[in-house]
Amino acid sequence: MDKFFNPRSIVVVGASNSPFNIGSTITRFLEYINFDGDIFAVNTKGEDVQGARGFSSVLNLPGSVDLAVVLAPARTVPDIIRDCGLRGIKNVVIETAEFSETGTDGVLLQDEINRHAKEYGIRFLGPNCLGTLNAHERFCCFFGLVPGMYDEVFDHPGTVSYVIQSGGVGALIIDCLRRDVTNVNKMVSIGNKEDLDESDVVEYFNGDSTEVIGMYLENIKNGRKLIETAKRIEKPILLFKVGRTAEGSRAAISHTAGMANNDVILDHACRQAGIVRLKEIGELYTLPKIFTHMPLLKGNRVVVFTNSGAFGGITADILVEAGMQMAVLSPETQEKIRKVGKLFNASNPIDLGLTLSKQAFTDIFEIILSSDEVDALLAIPNVWQQVVIDAIAEFGAICRTYDKPAAIYIPNAVERIISVRTEHRIPVFESPEEAVRALRVSYEHYLGLQKKTRTLILV
Repeated sequence: MDKFFNPRSIVVVGASNSPFNIGSTITRFLEYINFDGDIFAVNTKGEDVQGARGFSSVLNLPGSVDLAVVLAPARTVPDIIRDCGLRGIKNVVIETAEFSETGTDGVLLQDEINRHAKEYGIRFLGPNCLGTLNAHERFCCFFGLVPGMYDEVFDHPGTVSYVIQSGGVGALIIDCLRRDVTNVNKMVSIGNKEDLDESDVVEYFNGDSTEVIGMYLENIKNGRKLIETAKRIEKPILLFKVGRTAEGSRAAISHTAGMANNDVILDHACRQAGIVRLKEIGELYTLPKIFTHMPLLKGNRVVVFTNSGAFGGITADILVEAGMQMAVLSPETQEKIRKVGKLFNASNPIDLGLTLSKQAFTDIFEIILSSDEVDALLAIPNVWQQVVIDAIAEFGAICRTYDKPAAIYIPNAVERIISVRTEHRIPVFESPEEAVRALRVSYEHYLGLQKKTRTLILV
C-alpha cells in the first residue's frame, strides 16, 4: 500500500497538452508542490506535459515506476492495465469512470481489467476515483487541483487520514481543515473499489502516523472484513455512511457501483467494532481535533464553565440531550472555586461573570479538572477581552496534566471563532452543539476501546 501514498516515480497515462485535459492537472500540480520523484506522462503523441517527460506507451518508460495513474477513455483501460503488467508496474490508480457503475458494457470492461490485474499481480484503486494524497511527503494525484488552492495542506500537514468515496467530499474536508488546528495526513478516494477497499486502507492507516481515521462511504464492500479490521485498531475511526434511507441508497448506487447496506445492521456492527458513526457530513472535519488536541474522555460527567450565564443553561440542555451528565460538585469543590474570585455561580454550570483575571480562569480550570467528581469540561468563554484568549490558550496543557479533555466553544460570530482558532492554535468549536458532540464522540470511542479490551481478555 505504501507506494500508493509514497511513490518515488509516477506515470500519468492520458495526460496530454490537449485543451481541458485533466491528466495534465496532475503533472502540473505535482511540479507545483515540489514532489520529490520522477514524473512521466503517456499520450498518443509521446509529448512532454507540464514538466513531465512524455512517452507514447507505458512499455517505453525508463527505469522502474512505482505508481501508474490512469485517466484515459474507459475502452482503452484494459489494454493499459495489461501493458502496466508487462512493464512490471504493480500499483495502479484507475481514475477513469464509466465501468460497472454504468451497466453491462462497463461490467465487461471491468471484468477484463480484473483478469489482467490478477494475471500480473497488480493491485489497484478505483476505478471511478480521485486517487491518493500524502501531505507530509508532498504527493497528490487528485485530478483537477489548481496550484495555490490547497497550499495549507502541504505546508502544515496534520495527523488525520481519510478514506472517501467522493471527490467532492474530499475537497470539502481539505478546504475546511485549512482553517482548523489539525489537518490532513493522508487521503484516498476509493471509488468503485473493485480491488483495494476501505478495510485495506484502514489497515494501512493503523500502521502509519495517522492519529484519527475518517471515512465517507456510500457502500461497504465487505462488511465482515471491515468490522474484523476495526476490532484490531485502537485509533479512533469516524464513519459517515450515506444511504440511511431508501432514497439515499439509490443516489449512492448511481454515483459509485455497489449494493445498498442495511443501516440497522451496520449501526449494530459499528458499535461492536468500536467504529463511531457520525450524524452529519461536517463532523468528518470538525470533530477530529477533540482527539488530536485533547485527552480521551473516560466518563460522562461534565462541568460547564462560562462567562455568559445564558450559555450555561443552553449547553446544559444540549449535554443532557446528548446522553451526558452535568457533574455534581461537592460543597468543598464549590468553596475552592469561590475563593478564587467573585463569581455569579460556583455550582455547575459555573458562571464567572465579568472575571477578567487570566489567573482566575486557569485556577478554576485546574480545580475543576483535578476533582474526582469531573470527567471533562465544556468551556464557553466569550472572548471579549484578550485576557480570555490568553487563558484558554493554556487549557490544552492543563488538560494533558490531568488527562481529562475540554471542549471549547466561544459564543461569538463564526469569523471571530475562526480567527481566534487559527491565530492562537486553540481547538475551538463553532457551536455549542458541535462542542458537546465532540465530547460525546470521544466518550463513545473510549467505550469502544473498553469493549475491545474485554474481548481480547476473553480470547
